[in-house]
Amino acid sequence: MRTGRTGRLRAAAVAVLAVAGLLAPAGHAAGAAVHAAGAGTQEAGVQQAGAGTQEEDDDAGPAAPAEYSYLQKAVPGLPLPRHAYDTAAAQAEALPATGGTWQGVGPTNIGGRVTSLALDPRHPDTLYAAAASGGVWRSTDAGRTFAPAWPERGTQAMGALATAPDGTLYAGTGEPNPGGGSVTYEGTGVYRSTDQGRSWRAVGLRDSGAVGALAVDPRRPRRILAAATGSLYNGGGDRGVYLSDDAGGSWRRVLDVPNAFTGAVDVQRDPADPDRVYAVLWDHRRVPDRRTYGGTGSGVYRSDDGGRHWHRLGGGLPTADSGRVGLGVAASAPGRLYALVGATDGAFGSFLTSADHGEHWTKLPDSAVLTDSQSSYSWWFGKVWVDPADAGHVHAAGVGLLTTEDGGATWTSEEDAVHADQHAMIWDPRHPGRVYLGNDGGVYRSDARGDGGWTKAVYEPWTQLYTVAATPQDPARISGGAQDNGSIRSWGGDRFNEYLGGDGLQNLIDPTDPDRVYACYQYGNCFRSTDGGATLSEYTDSTTAERRNWLTPVQFDPVDPRVLYYGGDRLNRSADGGATWQPISPDLTGGPGRDSYPYGTITTVAAARDGRTVWAGTDDGRVWVTRDLGVHWTRVLSGQPWVTRIAVDPADPATAYVSLSGYRSGSAQPHLLRTRDAGASWADLSGNLPQAPVNDVVLTGRNTLYAATDQGVFVSGRGGWRRLGGGLPLVPVSDITYDPAGHRLVAATFGRGFYTLRTP
Repeated sequence: MRTGRTGRLRAAAVAVLAVAGLLAPAGHAAGAAVHAAGAGTQEAGVQQAGAGTQEEDDDAGPAAPAEYSYLQKAVPGLPLPRHAYDTAAAQAEALPATGGTWQGVGPTNIGGRVTSLALDPRHPDTLYAAAASGGVWRSTDAGRTFAPAWPERGTQAMGALATAPDGTLYAGTGEPNPGGGSVTYEGTGVYRSTDQGRSWRAVGLRDSGAVGALAVDPRRPRRILAAATGSLYNGGGDRGVYLSDDAGGSWRRVLDVPNAFTGAVDVQRDPADPDRVYAVLWDHRRVPDRRTYGGTGSGVYRSDDGGRHWHRLGGGLPTADSGRVGLGVAASAPGRLYALVGATDGAFGSFLTSADHGEHWTKLPDSAVLTDSQSSYSWWFGKVWVDPADAGHVHAAGVGLLTTEDGGATWTSEEDAVHADQHAMIWDPRHPGRVYLGNDGGVYRSDARGDGGWTKAVYEPWTQLYTVAATPQDPARISGGAQDNGSIRSWGGDRFNEYLGGDGLQNLIDPTDPDRVYACYQYGNCFRSTDGGATLSEYTDSTTAERRNWLTPVQFDPVDPRVLYYGGDRLNRSADGGATWQPISPDLTGGPGRDSYPYGTITTVAAARDGRTVWAGTDDGRVWVTRDLGVHWTRVLSGQPWVTRIAVDPADPATAYVSLSGYRSGSAQPHLLRTRDAGASWADLSGNLPQAPVNDVVLTGRNTLYAATDQGVFVSGRGGWRRLGGGLPLVPVSDITYDPAGHRLVAATFGRGFYTLRTP
């Protein structure tokens, strides 16, 4: 969620209520021919049968910094269905497998978002880390290297970890931090391990959506509290604070929620009295055209009897519409609390302290450091950590790591020594001054109370990737765009290293010259290089577009890689390797949404080998084709979900495959279509694919299709689709590319890095 090492994108984006539509019947002529002449305005063409019309909604909330993944995964106008991900995962697991074994190829040194940390009380220097969409990991060398501690075929979306005094490890699945540019995946409840994560048992709260925190009673290791955050997309389910007296064998809700979209995002026991418990409730909801991250249900609660009875804290703590609250409890000064209160619009609200267990609160001075640290998304953080040996020494989560040495009177921000976006911290009681930090860049350790001296883990293979690029000239060369970790490459330094900052997105490697590379960060800010990325030249301003997607597509011509295509709302073409660009289409979308919402953009481009035919798909469900290099365009599909990819048959420019996104919740709407007559008619190839977004489709030869989905990669064949290969975790596959020289697929996963597989 950043734009570079020193700043981050503050995009003023407002969501749009997308258009839901139906597939035109096979054989239905696709109308709306448009004369482009390189510019001009789109004519009002005839929409296909079943296509919807865009609606207006004056009640739309703010939607910054980015909505790419959420809007892509949701069917236009509808929320993500309950249990959509794991329902599709079960469908995927039921399919027969074929092919070889996927091999992970890194990165192992980049890391990715960490949501929770826990220490093993029985094994010194043993630390557990929960990756947002990459499972649970165990370090036995004080956070230097990590090994898997979670089943590869289990949900990889993680929210909270906790250990009991007897060494039992608990994991709450589902990420509780609402996504910005990246989608937040829900989980499947709470799990328990008694062997350091080697095996796990599901122990309930299946319908919790996400688990924000777990708190074990240090005197009774089988007694555990869980903060059930609830689904971000659907009301009801398991929400609030739950208590188990039998290690998760059974649960009872001890703190109910006032609203259908209120959830418990935190629960903590007072170190001075484990029967005194604090909980944070939070109103939060995502629908396609609105984000609500605060409300009357948000607040802080206390129980003095181990969680059986609760009362809401006031005494100066905001009790009306507030955003997410981060709560810190001091171990060395009983009664001392700190609260970082976010505003409902995502800005910083206030920082307060209490000396009497939360009965009365004092607002501390506002600080520019605090205000800047929360940017416009305080809901991304919501954490405060108090040094157990010094109640005045406090860290708080923000873009940078925030620190006060005087109980909140003054603050500093650590922005250079650690990665941006802080989410988890834990002190090691065996080593005074040792503290571990988890953020969007992985795991860090400090032996100086968190006041500097940070060292980053050297082996943490859970990077969230959007894209992948490979070259047939050098199998070792792989690059890709990483969530909040820039564009990364396997050459030119460490394997891997970042060569362009921001949220890494589209990456390309020239198939004829591996030193000619291209990389982008969010909203189509793109660069080219002729020396492998050592030096970069931006070309964004040379393109013509009023709107650019979070992931703006840039693609080579399949015959001449000096020819490239760049899609904003118009399609641009370069004939000189990206130095100069010319628009070759009008606006191919239905136009922008409300206000300055950035979408209404091209999402995929595919050129045929004849030098004249180019296909384009959009985020508002339109597919276009030109047979004369942009002089005329014909709309051949409309009213579809988000178009993720188009693949053109190398032997026939009129044959194309279109993949579509969105969780369908059991509807018959297709995920994969084929035309053999330039879009005049379409066939549904979805077959037995899981009911989940298809993120990419690759055609090899003329007979074999590979589909990358949120539940893995699938290959077509007689009898339908099969799950491709073993060894690939149950993790979303965002992008795949085929290397014909090496007969291999290279996959970018959203949580477990790059994988490769040899194909026949």
